[in-house]
Amino acid sequence: MKKWYEKSVFYHLYPLGATGAPGFNSGETVSRFDQLNGWIPYLRGMGFNALYIGPLFESTSHGYDTRDFRQVDRRLGSNEEFRQFVDACHEAGIRVVIDAVFNHTGREFWAFRDIQEKKWDSPYKDWYRGVSFHSGSPMGDPFCYDAWQGHFGLPCLNLKNPEVTRYILETVRFWVEQFGIDGLRLDCANVLDFDFMKELRSFCSTVKEDFWLMGEVIHGEYSRWVNGEMLHSVTNYALHKALYSAHNDRNYFEIAHTIRRMPQNGVELYTFTDNHDEDRLSSKLADPAKLGLVYTLLYTLPGIPSVYYGSEWGTKGKRSSTSDAALRPAISPEDAGKQANQLTALIRRLNAIHSKNPEFAAGLYQELYLTNRQYAFARYGQDSIAVVAANCDDGPCTVTVPLPISSRRAKNLLTGEEINLSEDTITVEIDANSAVILKVWDSLMEAGAPLDEEDMEPEQLKELLGEHWEE
Repeated sequence: MKKWYEKSVFYHLYPLGATGAPGFNSGETVSRFDQLNGWIPYLRGMGFNALYIGPLFESTSHGYDTRDFRQVDRRLGSNEEFRQFVDACHEAGIRVVIDAVFNHTGREFWAFRDIQEKKWDSPYKDWYRGVSFHSGSPMGDPFCYDAWQGHFGLPCLNLKNPEVTRYILETVRFWVEQFGIDGLRLDCANVLDFDFMKELRSFCSTVKEDFWLMGEVIHGEYSRWVNGEMLHSVTNYALHKALYSAHNDRNYFEIAHTIRRMPQNGVELYTFTDNHDEDRLSSKLADPAKLGLVYTLLYTLPGIPSVYYGSEWGTKGKRSSTSDAALRPAISPEDAGKQANQLTALIRRLNAIHSKNPEFAAGLYQELYLTNRQYAFARYGQDSIAVVAANCDDGPCTVTVPLPISSRRAKNLLTGEEINLSEDTITVEIDANSAVILKVWDSLMEAGAPLDEEDMEPEQLKELLGEHWEE
């Protein structure tokens, strides 16, 4: 039986940005959970069944300079309000994964401040890497220390110190027992100590069944992290780059090659088009007509798909040389009423297709057809397959692809159209900058439409999508 995360479609929310919280934490508790709670019915209506939200730990500024691992950032509200938020998500059928920033802290973290105060006499001087009292730091401290990528506002924790590891593991227990979270996204996982991640994996398996560990890995051989001893998943930055680059260059070989070289074709990896560190897809895709095509591939290629808040209606944003603020704007679900478009409606449909068709939940992948501008592949379920054919040309095309199983009938999951087949091939007409998703099986008696009575969303979502509801 598949795990919950293998069947998930994630929504990624950066709460400090989405709620318009101030850039500096004054220490005053100001609740913004009324805004965050508003996302829950929206996510349910759109068909997302998992939420990655973070950073959440109490921090000084952007969320990754942590002050306190066991306190929700006061710019968002209280611990109790977050507990209620998680409960409400679970009641709506939405799993909750939070950011876990364990590679480093901020300079206002209590252990670091103890070193500043007591220096040699601090019992926490070994909690940080490279602490030396033979020289000072660029920040004016009478000691130096290792900092993440040379940013001395982010001193690196010593994860080889058993006291530090013990404190972090108990912190994870705290978040599971107090709030009921379902997983962690490990910040900077590509530089975390491997022994620490092994210990974390073992510990988490005793704290909560099917607790999911996903790591931020920018580049490298993903199987070094994703295995039975360490993490369940990592961020698939290779596919992230290929998805927009291949469409800008009209070169589907880039995507196909990326999938081929990954262990298990990347089926366990967390896939995305943009996030809080990367320019929005709408800002890096040369032709906006290809937006829907990119998302169709995101949802149907191997991996666990995720949509960054606001990108479902084409929000733009580019980072500057000094700030990521443009990637983390204040947005509310009510904004969908003004911004919703065909892309929003398509992503809602893709959520339903992904959730109702097991081929896309860790199903095997087979490449069927490949040219620079056309690409077709199959995803396998237990008793059926899905065939996806994409066209990134500016004109329509007709593609004939081999049929992996003997069948006479298929259904286009995007339109509901039933299609008659020959025994061993499928010939499909694909509009410009579009894709088709075909469900192929021996009998249409087993077919399910992309949506049924149980999936009808609340009237609120109908109002949000407006004229695009029927689309």
